[in-house]
This record gives sequence, structure tokens and C-alpha cells, in this order.
Amino acid sequence: MSGTDPDSDPQADAQPPPLLGALMRMPVDAVRRRIFADLTAAGFTDLGEAHMAVLRYPGPQGRRPSDLAAELGMSKQAVNYLLGALEQSGYLRRSDDPDDKRSRRIERTGRGEAVRQTIRATVADIESELATELGDRAFEQLRALLVRLNDTTFVRGSTTVA
Repeated sequence: MSGTDPDSDPQADAQPPPLLGALMRMPVDAVRRRIFADLTAAGFTDLGEAHMAVLRYPGPQGRRPSDLAAELGMSKQAVNYLLGALEQSGYLRRSDDPDDKRSRRIERTGRGEAVRQTIRATVADIESELATELGDRAFEQLRALLVRLNDTTFVRGSTTVA
């Protein structure tokens, strides 16, 4: 026995450093909080976290609800519920698909476009603030690495068939 009581070891309570998932999640959470604050300040007080799945980049414009559901990993029913709420609040509308009368396409309304512009302005402000805080060069490196990360098989999914 070493004679050390593990319950009194100060390192036993030490939090390990965050791994990649947490390092990516924490800034995303901060961006979401800022987006919601700016949307609320702009008068869009009827949007909730669930709506952001539909409104996030690249947005629903011109898409089929079923394609959106597949991309989000949600059921068609759940996506249609969110679309219905956004439609009822005047952010978008669903209309017949000109290429397939059995399907529908999503279109932003003027109100939906205003939300898109508010979100993009908020994120542009955040990017500017981060460039100032991190330095232009470091921010451009970060952005370039994130672009590369988003082109990886890990993010895009494997396209090879085993």
C-alpha cells in the first residue's frame, strides 16, 4: 500500500481538460445564446430552440420537408410539426412542388427572411469580435480549419460502401 488515501487526493477531484466535443460545443452554445438574444431584441420572441433545427444554415428555402427530416435525423412528423408552427407564426409557407405534385416545398416569407438576416448579422458580428479577440491571422486559421473539418468524412459521412 502506498499509504495515500484516494479520497484525500486533490487530483482525484480535478476536472480533466475538455476533449474535442466539448471544445466545439461550448462556442456553439455561446453562438446560440447570442442568436436568441438578438432575435428576441429584434422582436422574434416566438422562436424556440427546436425551431433552430429548421432555421439553421443553410435553411429550409426550396427544400422538401422529407429531405429536411432526413438531414436533421428527425421523423417527418416532427419536422412537419415544426414547419407547421413556423408557418402559423408567419416565418414560412409550404407550397406544392412544381416537380412532384405529391410533395411540397418550403419557402421563407418576408418574416422568415428577416429572421435569416438577423441570424446572419449576429454571426457576422461574432466573427468580427472573434477576429479582434483572437487576431485576424488566428481567426482566419480557425475558419480555414473549420472549413477543412466540415469537408472530412467524419462530418460529411462515409461515401464508400464496405
